[in-house]
Amino acid sequence: MKVILRQDVKSLGKAGQVVEVADGYARNYLIPRGLAVEATRQNLSSLEEQRRQEDRRARQQLEQARADARKLEGKVVTVTARAGEGGRLYGSVTAADVAAALEPLLGYRPDKRRIELAEPIRHVGRYQVTIRLHPEVSARVAVDVTAGS
Repeated sequence: MKVILRQDVKSLGKAGQVVEVADGYARNYLIPRGLAVEATRQNLSSLEEQRRQEDRRARQQLEQARADARKLEGKVVTVTARAGEGGRLYGSVTAADVAAALEPLLGYRPDKRRIELAEPIRHVGRYQVTIRLHPEVSARVAVDVTAGS
């Protein structure tokens, strides 16, 4: 019997794959547990429609990331932090601080885990930071850390 996997099944396949299994395995295990559905003409066309929607969504996310990268390229973001003698900060500027500073430029706050800092910024100055907007798209932004109260 051919079935469409709804979830990943160890040693059988990944979600969305069409696989051939024994009738009893499908009827008694996979289908009752919601791991698979029978590969009927209707279910196969539904699977194709889902794939088209996922592809469309992925293309839109990639285009949005490219547009955001164009907005950010060459921009300078200013972060103000308390500093002591010699420009040493009390504390540090983290990826979360950089994400908050990017929010006015992008219209949303990027995930701090997508901001690549080799280590937290601990001195006043200008630093180059890479933001991964999408697995295929990154942007470099200058972060200007200034002393403030």
